Amino acid sequence: MIKKIILAVIILVLGASVAFFVYKSEPKLNNNFETSAAFFKKFPFRLGLDLSGGSHLIYKADVSAVPAGEVTSSMDALRDVIERRVNLFGVSEPVVQVQHGGLISGGGEQLIVDLPGVTDVKKAVEMIGQTPVLEFKTEAPKNATQNVAVGKDGKVNIDLNSQFVSTELTGRYLQKAILEFDQNTREPKVSLQFNDAGTKLFDQITKDNIGKTVAIFLDGAPISTPVVREEIPNGQAVISGNFTPSEAKLLVGRLNSGALPVPITLLSTQTIGATLGESAVNAGVKAAIIGFLLVALFLILWYRLPGLIAVLALSLYTAILLAIFKLLPVTLTAAGIGGFIISLGMAVDANVLIFERMKEEIRKGHNIVDGIHAGFSRAWPSVRDSNTSSIITSIILFWLGTPLIKGFALTFGLGVLVSMFSAITISRIFLYALGIEKSNAFTKFLFGSGFKNLN
Repeated sequence: MIKKIILAVIILVLGASVAFFVYKSEPKLNNNFETSAAFFKKFPFRLGLDLSGGSHLIYKADVSAVPAGEVTSSMDALRDVIERRVNLFGVSEPVVQVQHGGLISGGGEQLIVDLPGVTDVKKAVEMIGQTPVLEFKTEAPKNATQNVAVGKDGKVNIDLNSQFVSTELTGRYLQKAILEFDQNTREPKVSLQFNDAGTKLFDQITKDNIGKTVAIFLDGAPISTPVVREEIPNGQAVISGNFTPSEAKLLVGRLNSGALPVPITLLSTQTIGATLGESAVNAGVKAAIIGFLLVALFLILWYRLPGLIAVLALSLYTAILLAIFKLLPVTLTAAGIGGFIISLGMAVDANVLIFERMKEEIRKGHNIVDGIHAGFSRAWPSVRDSNTSSIITSIILFWLGTPLIKGFALTFGLGVLVSMFSAITISRIFLYALGIEKSNAFTKFLFGSGFKNLN
């Protein structure tokens, strides 16, 4: 019995420590929405776009030059590139998703970018727009039509784009870019290394165009037009030109952050202000507190002493789950807060099953300890099956759902897992630590239910 009491005390101390961690690590907001210092300030809650404010951008991708069978892979590569790009700017949990052609997207391929905490749309557009489009083009056939224009000064200008034709080799196959300097001229140059698929494409292009020009285009403009002297099987290319060292360094950084595999055009922008986010957070927190208090009131009034123990376990469950949200970290959205509140009800459901089973055993004449043991044992299969079905549902929602649904599924699934621990382990330890073995009028009242005592 002493061991059980000590274990219960340890759990209480740990739970209080976790609750203190959650409270102290949450930044406080003043009227200017500025974060004040806190001891655990590096573990704040991570809020989604709908709660913290930010930018919602919709881009249209030009996949006209991409073969039909490679559109999906090109869009996936574009999404990965944009994610890497915005991550370099320290944006917290950006959401980048592809919307394929259909009625919603107007029949084209679209890229949707959510940037939490970035309310400056111009800055958000720059984050994405600075990433270059890298293309390799070969000489156009001699009989191809060239675009010729006469300038105001009377000079004849030939459009270089009409002199070259696109190839499949684009920035999507780039593995890395390196800044180097020519050993003779000391001029900066940018060396490119392609991945396996890009190496094969570059090998074939150089093999088929020996003695011809293979132009390197960046953002639609030719920046290097070298002549192929021999086949290059190692997948290495060099961009040279009138670069200053700083320009070459900037180009390397932009290419390594991700060259866009297909061009994109900004269709629309939307800014969600911090005020709207704050009101949504306040409403969610208020709903969670009211829900918790109503559930606690029901448990204490209906199940009396076991209900009080369940409320204590439920408090520890809340502290543990919020600590997990901070440490993973989990991006909380309005839907995610809803998932957390629903998991709170699931935690109560397990306690109800256990307490009802426990009362049945005590009515049969078992003492309190045996009734507690039998109640938990008999209720476990029902608790296990119901929670397993909930976890399976959350996994399916997270796997197949949109980012909004994934936020709900993640918090709900984590809540169900933690609730099983709090209901089965913490509640049982606290009940055993009470040390009540003999049944009398007082214990029958404490372990009674509703308006009746145990007979």
